[in-house]
Amino acid sequence: MLQCDIKRTPQDRDTPVKHAPPIAEYPPLRLAWALWSLGAALYLIGFFHRVAPGVLGPELSRDFALDAAALGNLSAFYFYSYVAMQIPTGLLADRYGPRRLLTAGAVCAAVGSLLFALAPTLWLAGLGRLLIGGAVAVAFVSMLKFSGHWFSPRHYALSAGVALFVGVLGAVGAGVPLRLGIDAFGWRAVMLASGVLTLAVALAIWLWLRDDPSERGYASYSPKPAAADGDGDGSVSALAGLGGVFRYRNSWLLAIAPGGVVGCVTTFAGLWGPPFLIQQYAMSATSAAALCSAVLICWALGGPIFGALSDRLQRRRAPYLLACVVAMICWALITQLADWPQWLLVVLLLVAGFCSGCIVIGFAYARESLPAAHAGAAAGVINMGVMSGPMLLQPLVGWMLDRHWGGALVDGLRHYDFAAYRAGFAVMLGWIALSALLLALSRESRPAG
Repeated sequence: MLQCDIKRTPQDRDTPVKHAPPIAEYPPLRLAWALWSLGAALYLIGFFHRVAPGVLGPELSRDFALDAAALGNLSAFYFYSYVAMQIPTGLLADRYGPRRLLTAGAVCAAVGSLLFALAPTLWLAGLGRLLIGGAVAVAFVSMLKFSGHWFSPRHYALSAGVALFVGVLGAVGAGVPLRLGIDAFGWRAVMLASGVLTLAVALAIWLWLRDDPSERGYASYSPKPAAADGDGDGSVSALAGLGGVFRYRNSWLLAIAPGGVVGCVTTFAGLWGPPFLIQQYAMSATSAAALCSAVLICWALGGPIFGALSDRLQRRRAPYLLACVVAMICWALITQLADWPQWLLVVLLLVAGFCSGCIVIGFAYARESLPAAHAGAAAGVINMGVMSGPMLLQPLVGWMLDRHWGGALVDGLRHYDFAAYRAGFAVMLGWIALSALLLALSRESRPAG
Protein backbone atom coordinates (compact mmCIF):
# COMPACT_ATOMS: atom_id res chain seq x y z
CA MET A 1 0.00 0.00 0.00
CA LEU A 2 1.32 3.36 -0.98
CA GLN A 3 1.66 5.64 2.01
CA CYS A 4 2.20 9.32 1.93
CA ASP A 5 3.94 10.83 4.93
CA ILE A 6 3.41 14.54 4.89
CA LYS A 7 5.70 16.22 7.34
CA ARG A 8 5.20 19.71 8.62
CA THR A 9 8.15 22.05 8.63
CA PRO A 10 9.08 23.84 11.85
CA GLN A 11 7.40 26.93 10.42
CA ASP A 12 4.23 24.96 9.75
CA ARG A 13 4.29 23.57 13.29
CA ASP A 14 4.28 27.12 14.66
CA THR A 15 1.20 28.04 12.59
CA PRO A 16 -2.10 27.13 14.27
CA VAL A 17 -4.51 24.98 12.30
CA LYS A 18 -7.51 27.03 11.15
CA HIS A 19 -10.96 25.57 11.58
CA ALA A 20 -14.16 26.72 9.86
CA PRO A 21 -16.16 29.09 12.05
CA PRO A 22 -19.15 27.45 13.75
CA ILE A 23 -22.46 27.92 12.01
CA ALA A 24 -24.65 30.27 14.02
CA GLU A 25 -27.87 28.79 15.36
CA TYR A 26 -31.25 30.46 15.08
CA PRO A 27 -32.36 32.35 18.19
CA PRO A 28 -34.25 30.39 20.86
CA LEU A 29 -37.99 30.84 20.48
CA ARG A 30 -38.24 31.90 24.11
CA LEU A 31 -35.81 34.76 23.54
CA ALA A 32 -37.61 35.84 20.36
CA TRP A 33 -40.95 36.03 22.16
CA ALA A 34 -39.43 37.87 25.11
CA LEU A 35 -38.01 40.61 22.87
CA TRP A 36 -41.18 40.66 20.77
CA SER A 37 -43.19 41.38 23.92
CA LEU A 38 -41.46 44.77 24.26
CA GLY A 39 -42.98 45.94 20.99
CA ALA A 40 -46.26 44.28 21.97
CA ALA A 41 -46.33 46.44 25.11
CA LEU A 42 -46.47 49.58 22.96
CA TYR A 43 -49.18 48.01 20.80
CA LEU A 44 -51.23 47.26 23.94
CA ILE A 45 -50.84 50.86 25.07
CA GLY A 46 -52.02 52.02 21.65
CA PHE A 47 -55.23 49.97 21.87
CA PHE A 48 -55.80 51.33 25.38
CA HIS A 49 -55.74 54.90 24.10
CA ARG A 50 -57.81 53.97 21.04
CA VAL A 51 -60.90 53.12 23.09
CA ALA A 52 -60.27 55.11 26.28
CA PRO A 53 -62.49 58.09 25.27
CA GLY A 54 -65.51 55.78 25.50
CA VAL A 55 -64.92 55.62 29.27
CA LEU A 56 -63.41 59.11 29.63
CA GLY A 57 -66.36 60.71 27.81
CA PRO A 58 -68.23 62.19 30.82
CA GLU A 59 -65.06 63.60 32.37
CA LEU A 60 -63.81 65.08 29.09
CA SER A 61 -67.21 66.59 28.31
CA ARG A 62 -67.37 68.19 31.73
CA ASP A 63 -63.79 69.51 31.83
CA PHE A 64 -63.74 70.85 28.27
CA ALA A 65 -67.46 71.71 27.91
CA LEU A 66 -67.91 69.34 24.95
CA ASP A 67 -71.02 68.33 23.09
CA ALA A 68 -71.26 64.91 21.46
CA ALA A 69 -69.84 66.06 18.11
CA ALA A 70 -66.87 67.74 19.77
CA LEU A 71 -66.18 64.68 21.92
CA GLY A 72 -66.28 62.45 18.84
CA ASN A 73 -63.88 64.74 17.02
CA LEU A 74 -61.48 64.74 19.96
CA SER A 75 -61.47 60.94 19.96
CA ALA A 76 -60.98 60.85 16.17
CA PHE A 77 -57.69 62.77 16.32
CA TYR A 78 -56.10 59.44 17.25
CA PHE A 79 -57.32 57.77 14.06
CA TYR A 80 -56.37 60.62 11.74
CA SER A 81 -52.70 60.45 12.63
CA TYR A 82 -52.69 56.67 13.01
CA VAL A 83 -53.91 56.06 9.48
CA ALA A 84 -51.70 58.80 8.03
CA MET A 85 -48.63 57.17 9.57
CA GLN A 86 -49.12 53.65 8.22
CA ILE A 87 -47.24 53.91 4.90
CA PRO A 88 -44.46 56.13 6.33
CA THR A 89 -44.11 53.65 9.17
CA GLY A 90 -43.51 50.76 6.80
CA LEU A 91 -40.87 52.70 4.90
CA LEU A 92 -39.22 53.85 8.13
CA ALA A 93 -39.20 50.27 9.46
CA ASP A 94 -37.37 49.12 6.34
CA ARG A 95 -34.80 51.91 6.63
CA TYR A 96 -34.20 52.32 10.38
CA GLY A 97 -35.34 49.03 11.92
CA PRO A 98 -37.82 48.21 14.69
CA ARG A 99 -35.61 49.14 17.64
CA ARG A 100 -35.17 52.82 16.78
CA LEU A 101 -38.69 53.19 15.44
CA LEU A 102 -40.38 51.58 18.46
CA THR A 103 -38.27 53.60 20.87
CA ALA A 104 -39.12 56.87 19.13
CA GLY A 105 -42.79 55.89 18.96
CA ALA A 106 -42.94 55.06 22.66
CA VAL A 107 -41.28 58.36 23.61
CA CYS A 108 -43.70 60.37 21.43
CA ALA A 109 -46.68 58.42 22.78
CA ALA A 110 -45.53 59.18 26.32
CA VAL A 111 -45.26 62.88 25.50
CA GLY A 112 -48.72 62.79 23.95
CA SER A 113 -50.17 61.04 27.01
CA LEU A 114 -48.63 63.60 29.38
CA LEU A 115 -49.84 66.47 27.22
CA PHE A 116 -53.36 65.03 27.09
CA ALA A 117 -53.41 64.48 30.87
CA LEU A 118 -52.26 68.02 31.67
CA ALA A 119 -54.06 69.86 28.85
CA PRO A 120 -55.85 73.00 30.09
CA THR A 121 -57.60 73.55 26.75
CA LEU A 122 -59.35 71.42 24.14
CA TRP A 123 -56.83 72.09 21.37
CA LEU A 124 -53.94 70.88 23.56
CA ALA A 125 -55.91 67.76 24.46
CA GLY A 126 -56.50 67.18 20.74
CA LEU A 127 -52.80 67.65 20.04
CA GLY A 128 -52.03 65.04 22.70
CA ARG A 129 -54.41 62.57 21.04
CA LEU A 130 -52.86 63.34 17.66
CA LEU A 131 -49.36 62.60 18.99
CA ILE A 132 -50.50 59.37 20.63
CA GLY A 133 -52.18 58.06 17.46
CA GLY A 134 -49.26 58.84 15.20
CA ALA A 135 -46.74 57.45 17.69
CA VAL A 136 -48.37 54.11 18.48
CA ALA A 137 -49.00 53.62 14.74
CA VAL A 138 -45.42 52.35 14.45
CA ALA A 139 -45.98 49.44 16.83
CA PHE A 140 -47.70 46.80 14.72
CA VAL A 141 -45.67 47.27 11.55
CA SER A 142 -42.42 47.29 13.54
CA MET A 143 -43.46 44.08 15.29
CA LEU A 144 -44.06 42.44 11.93
CA LYS A 145 -40.65 43.60 10.72
CA PHE A 146 -39.09 42.21 13.89
CA SER A 147 -40.93 38.90 13.48
CA GLY A 148 -39.58 38.47 9.96
CA HIS A 149 -36.04 38.40 11.36
CA TRP A 150 -36.52 36.60 14.69
CA PHE A 151 -39.24 34.02 13.91
CA SER A 152 -39.26 31.20 11.39
CA PRO A 153 -41.79 31.55 8.55
CA ARG A 154 -44.06 28.99 10.21
CA HIS A 155 -44.43 31.28 13.25
CA TYR A 156 -44.80 34.57 11.40
CA ALA A 157 -48.60 34.59 10.99
CA LEU A 158 -48.97 33.29 14.55
CA SER A 159 -47.00 36.28 15.87
CA ALA A 160 -49.38 38.64 14.03
CA GLY A 161 -52.35 36.87 15.58
CA VAL A 162 -50.92 37.05 19.09
CA ALA A 163 -50.28 40.76 18.51
CA LEU A 164 -53.97 41.30 17.80
CA PHE A 165 -54.84 39.41 20.98
CA VAL A 166 -52.46 41.56 23.03
CA GLY A 167 -53.94 44.70 21.50
CA VAL A 168 -57.48 43.74 22.44
CA LEU A 169 -56.25 43.13 25.99
CA GLY A 170 -55.31 46.80 25.99
CA ALA A 171 -58.85 47.65 24.88
CA VAL A 172 -60.23 45.54 27.74
CA GLY A 173 -57.97 47.47 30.10
CA ALA A 174 -59.61 50.68 28.90
CA GLY A 175 -62.99 49.34 30.08
CA VAL A 176 -63.76 48.42 33.66
CA PRO A 177 -60.15 48.80 34.97
CA LEU A 178 -59.93 52.33 33.55
CA ARG A 179 -63.31 53.22 35.03
CA LEU A 180 -62.17 52.03 38.46
CA GLY A 181 -58.94 54.03 38.15
CA ILE A 182 -60.81 57.18 37.20
CA ASP A 183 -63.22 56.77 40.12
CA ALA A 184 -60.32 56.29 42.54
CA PHE A 185 -57.74 58.80 41.27
CA GLY A 186 -59.30 60.96 38.54
CA TRP A 187 -58.79 60.74 34.78
CA ARG A 188 -55.81 63.08 34.66
CA ALA A 189 -53.86 61.01 37.20
CA VAL A 190 -54.56 57.81 35.28
CA MET A 191 -53.42 59.36 31.99
CA LEU A 192 -50.28 60.67 33.69
CA ALA A 193 -49.53 57.17 34.94
CA SER A 194 -49.98 55.77 31.43
CA GLY A 195 -47.48 58.35 30.14
CA VAL A 196 -44.87 57.35 32.73
CA LEU A 197 -45.43 53.67 31.95
CA THR A 198 -44.93 54.34 28.25
CA LEU A 199 -41.61 56.05 28.97
CA ALA A 200 -40.52 52.93 30.85
CA VAL A 201 -41.47 50.83 27.82
CA ALA A 202 -39.37 53.12 25.60
CA LEU A 203 -36.33 52.61 27.83
CA ALA A 204 -36.78 48.84 27.88
CA ILE A 205 -37.04 48.68 24.09
CA TRP A 206 -33.86 50.69 23.62
CA LEU A 207 -31.89 48.63 26.13
CA TRP A 208 -32.90 45.11 25.14
CA LEU A 209 -34.57 44.88 21.74
CA ARG A 210 -32.38 44.25 18.68
CA ASP A 211 -33.42 44.40 15.03
CA ASP A 212 -31.74 41.18 13.93
CA PRO A 213 -30.59 38.01 15.72
CA SER A 214 -27.09 38.54 14.31
CA GLU A 215 -26.71 41.35 16.85
CA ARG A 216 -27.01 38.70 19.56
CA GLY A 217 -24.83 36.13 17.79
CA TYR A 218 -27.63 34.13 16.20
CA ALA A 219 -28.58 33.43 12.61
CA SER A 220 -31.32 35.55 11.06
CA TYR A 221 -34.46 34.20 9.42
CA SER A 222 -34.40 37.13 6.99
CA PRO A 223 -31.45 37.22 4.58
CA LYS A 224 -30.01 40.65 4.03
CA PRO A 225 -31.26 41.95 0.68
CA ALA A 226 -28.84 43.04 -1.98
CA ALA A 227 -28.03 46.72 -2.17
CA ALA A 228 -30.59 48.75 -4.10
CA ASP A 229 -31.08 52.34 -5.11
CA GLY A 230 -27.62 53.32 -3.96
CA ASP A 231 -28.06 52.25 -0.36
CA GLY A 232 -25.23 50.09 0.76
CA ASP A 233 -27.30 48.50 3.53
CA GLY A 234 -29.81 47.10 1.07
CA SER A 235 -32.63 49.47 2.03
CA VAL A 236 -34.62 51.18 -0.66
CA SER A 237 -35.55 54.82 -0.88
CA ALA A 238 -38.96 55.85 0.42
CA LEU A 239 -40.51 56.47 -2.99
CA ALA A 240 -38.91 53.39 -4.49
CA GLY A 241 -40.14 51.32 -1.54
CA LEU A 242 -43.70 52.51 -1.88
CA GLY A 243 -43.63 52.17 -5.64
CA GLY A 244 -42.20 48.70 -5.30
CA VAL A 245 -45.07 47.61 -3.08
CA PHE A 246 -47.75 48.77 -5.50
CA ARG A 247 -46.11 47.10 -8.48
CA TYR A 248 -47.51 43.81 -7.19
CA ARG A 249 -51.18 42.99 -7.71
CA ASN A 250 -51.53 41.23 -4.34
CA SER A 251 -50.59 44.49 -2.60
CA TRP A 252 -53.69 46.24 -3.93
CA LEU A 253 -56.00 43.35 -3.22
CA LEU A 254 -54.69 42.64 0.27
CA ALA A 255 -54.75 46.34 1.22
CA ILE A 256 -58.46 46.80 0.46
CA ALA A 257 -59.74 43.42 1.68
CA PRO A 258 -59.10 43.72 5.46
CA GLY A 259 -60.95 47.04 5.70
CA GLY A 260 -64.26 45.27 5.13
CA VAL A 261 -63.53 42.50 7.64
CA VAL A 262 -62.25 44.77 10.41
CA GLY A 263 -64.71 47.52 9.53
CA CYS A 264 -67.66 45.21 10.20
CA VAL A 265 -66.50 44.00 13.60
CA THR A 266 -65.36 47.40 14.88
CA THR A 267 -68.31 49.33 13.43
CA PHE A 268 -70.76 46.98 15.10
CA ALA A 269 -68.99 46.11 18.36
CA GLY A 270 -67.32 49.49 18.78
CA LEU A 271 -70.14 51.91 17.97
CA TRP A 272 -73.50 50.92 16.46
CA GLY A 273 -73.98 47.44 17.93
CA PRO A 274 -75.05 48.46 21.46
CA PRO A 275 -77.92 50.77 20.40
CA PHE A 276 -78.99 48.20 17.80
CA LEU A 277 -79.14 45.43 20.43
CA ILE A 278 -80.91 47.67 22.93
CA GLN A 279 -83.50 48.76 20.39
CA GLN A 280 -84.12 45.52 18.48
CA TYR A 281 -83.58 42.91 21.21
CA ALA A 282 -84.56 44.88 24.34
CA MET A 283 -81.18 44.26 25.96
CA SER A 284 -80.00 46.39 28.84
CA ALA A 285 -77.14 48.76 28.15
CA THR A 286 -74.86 46.60 30.30
CA SER A 287 -75.81 43.38 28.51
CA ALA A 288 -75.37 44.95 25.07
CA ALA A 289 -71.95 46.32 26.02
CA ALA A 290 -70.89 42.97 27.47
CA LEU A 291 -71.94 41.13 24.30
CA CYS A 292 -70.04 43.57 22.10
CA SER A 293 -66.98 43.14 24.33
CA ALA A 294 -67.32 39.38 23.88
CA VAL A 295 -67.32 39.89 20.10
CA LEU A 296 -64.02 41.78 20.38
CA ILE A 297 -62.53 39.09 22.60
CA CYS A 298 -63.50 36.42 20.05
CA TRP A 299 -61.87 38.58 17.40
CA ALA A 300 -58.69 38.61 19.47
CA LEU A 301 -58.81 34.84 19.99
CA GLY A 302 -59.38 34.22 16.30
CA GLY A 303 -56.20 36.07 15.33
CA PRO A 304 -53.58 33.64 16.69
CA ILE A 305 -55.71 30.61 15.81
CA PHE A 306 -56.08 31.61 12.17
CA GLY A 307 -52.43 32.61 12.06
CA ALA A 308 -51.32 29.22 13.40
CA LEU A 309 -53.74 27.39 11.09
CA SER A 310 -52.44 29.24 8.06
CA ASP A 311 -48.85 28.49 9.06
CA ARG A 312 -49.65 24.81 9.56
CA LEU A 313 -51.52 24.45 6.26
CA GLN A 314 -48.84 26.44 4.43
CA ARG A 315 -51.68 28.27 2.71
CA ARG A 316 -52.82 31.88 2.98
CA ARG A 317 -55.65 32.48 0.53
CA ALA A 318 -57.94 29.55 1.37
CA PRO A 319 -58.29 30.06 5.17
CA TYR A 320 -58.44 33.86 4.75
CA LEU A 321 -61.19 33.65 2.12
CA LEU A 322 -63.21 30.98 3.92
CA ALA A 323 -63.24 32.89 7.21
CA CYS A 324 -64.16 36.12 5.40
CA VAL A 325 -67.14 34.44 3.73
CA VAL A 326 -68.35 32.92 7.02
CA ALA A 327 -68.10 36.31 8.74
CA MET A 328 -69.98 37.95 5.88
CA ILE A 329 -72.83 35.42 6.14
CA CYS A 330 -73.07 35.93 9.91
CA TRP A 331 -73.19 39.73 9.59
CA ALA A 332 -75.82 39.47 6.86
CA LEU A 333 -78.04 37.27 9.04
CA ILE A 334 -77.58 39.50 12.08
CA THR A 335 -78.22 42.84 10.40
CA GLN A 336 -80.67 42.05 7.61
CA LEU A 337 -83.06 39.63 9.34
CA ALA A 338 -84.91 40.51 12.53
CA ASP A 339 -86.12 38.67 15.64
CA TRP A 340 -83.52 35.94 16.01
CA PRO A 341 -83.70 33.87 19.21
CA GLN A 342 -81.29 35.58 21.56
CA TRP A 343 -79.10 32.50 21.98
CA LEU A 344 -78.71 32.20 18.21
CA LEU A 345 -77.97 35.91 17.90
CA VAL A 346 -75.17 35.49 20.43
CA VAL A 347 -73.73 32.53 18.52
CA LEU A 348 -73.81 34.43 15.22
CA LEU A 349 -72.08 37.44 16.75
CA LEU A 350 -69.36 35.39 18.40
CA VAL A 351 -68.68 33.42 15.20
CA ALA A 352 -68.54 36.66 13.19
CA GLY A 353 -66.06 38.11 15.68
CA PHE A 354 -63.92 34.97 15.75
CA CYS A 355 -63.75 34.68 11.95
CA SER A 356 -62.74 38.35 11.71
CA GLY A 357 -59.42 37.34 13.28
CA CYS A 358 -58.48 35.99 9.84
CA ILE A 359 -57.13 39.42 8.90
CA VAL A 360 -53.80 38.55 10.54
CA ILE A 361 -53.16 36.14 7.66
CA GLY A 362 -53.02 39.12 5.33
CA PHE A 363 -49.77 40.39 6.81
CA ALA A 364 -47.92 37.12 6.20
CA TYR A 365 -49.66 36.85 2.81
CA ALA A 366 -48.44 40.29 1.73
CA ARG A 367 -44.94 39.77 3.10
CA GLU A 368 -44.53 36.56 1.12
CA SER A 369 -45.93 38.16 -2.03
CA LEU A 370 -43.20 40.81 -2.19
CA PRO A 371 -39.38 40.89 -2.05
CA ALA A 372 -37.89 41.10 1.44
CA ALA A 373 -36.69 44.68 0.87
CA HIS A 374 -40.33 45.85 0.83
CA ALA A 375 -41.49 43.92 3.91
CA GLY A 376 -41.98 46.94 6.17
CA ALA A 377 -43.64 49.05 3.49
CA ALA A 378 -46.00 46.19 2.63
CA ALA A 379 -47.01 45.80 6.28
CA GLY A 380 -47.69 49.54 6.49
CA VAL A 381 -49.89 49.45 3.39
CA ILE A 382 -51.87 46.48 4.71
CA ASN A 383 -52.30 48.02 8.16
CA MET A 384 -53.50 51.25 6.57
CA GLY A 385 -56.13 49.21 4.76
CA VAL A 386 -57.12 47.57 8.05
CA MET A 387 -57.64 50.91 9.80
CA SER A 388 -59.48 52.46 6.86
CA GLY A 389 -62.40 50.14 7.62
CA PRO A 390 -63.53 51.62 10.96
CA MET A 391 -62.43 55.11 9.94
CA LEU A 392 -64.80 55.14 6.94
CA LEU A 393 -67.57 52.72 7.91
CA GLN A 394 -68.46 54.16 11.31
CA PRO A 395 -69.46 57.59 9.95
CA LEU A 396 -70.96 56.05 6.78
CA VAL A 397 -73.29 53.83 8.79
CA GLY A 398 -74.29 56.83 10.89
CA TRP A 399 -74.99 58.88 7.77
CA MET A 400 -77.20 56.11 6.42
CA LEU A 401 -79.07 55.89 9.72
CA ASP A 402 -79.82 59.61 9.59
CA ARG A 403 -81.02 59.33 5.99
CA HIS A 404 -83.50 56.62 6.98
CA TRP A 405 -84.55 58.12 10.28
CA GLY A 406 -88.32 58.24 10.63
CA GLY A 407 -88.41 61.34 12.83
CA ALA A 408 -89.06 59.57 16.16
CA LEU A 409 -87.39 60.83 19.34
CA VAL A 410 -86.93 59.03 22.65
CA ASP A 411 -85.71 61.08 25.62
CA GLY A 412 -84.58 63.75 23.16
CA LEU A 413 -82.45 61.32 21.13
CA ARG A 414 -83.13 60.00 17.65
CA HIS A 415 -84.81 56.61 17.56
CA TYR A 416 -83.90 54.38 14.60
CA ASP A 417 -86.12 51.47 13.58
CA PHE A 418 -84.92 48.17 12.12
CA ALA A 419 -85.30 49.42 8.54
CA ALA A 420 -82.86 52.24 9.27
CA TYR A 421 -80.33 49.88 10.85
CA ARG A 422 -80.70 47.43 7.97
CA ALA A 423 -79.90 50.21 5.49
CA GLY A 424 -76.98 51.44 7.57
CA PHE A 425 -75.40 48.03 8.03
CA ALA A 426 -75.81 47.30 4.32
CA VAL A 427 -72.84 49.59 3.74
CA MET A 428 -70.49 47.40 5.76
CA LEU A 429 -71.91 44.27 4.15
CA GLY A 430 -71.03 45.72 0.75
CA TRP A 431 -67.40 46.18 1.78
CA ILE A 432 -66.96 42.72 3.27
CA ALA A 433 -68.50 41.22 0.11
CA LEU A 434 -65.89 43.16 -1.87
CA SER A 435 -63.25 41.77 0.49
CA ALA A 436 -64.26 38.21 -0.33
CA LEU A 437 -64.11 38.95 -4.06
CA LEU A 438 -60.65 40.52 -3.82
CA LEU A 439 -59.30 37.60 -1.80
CA ALA A 440 -60.65 35.19 -4.41
CA LEU A 441 -58.74 37.14 -7.07
CA SER A 442 -55.46 37.15 -5.11
CA ARG A 443 -52.60 34.77 -5.87
CA GLU A 444 -51.43 32.26 -3.28
CA SER A 445 -47.97 33.20 -1.97
CA ARG A 446 -46.79 29.64 -1.29
CA PRO A 447 -45.22 30.31 2.11
CA ALA A 448 -41.90 28.68 2.95
CA GLY A 449 -41.86 25.88 5.45
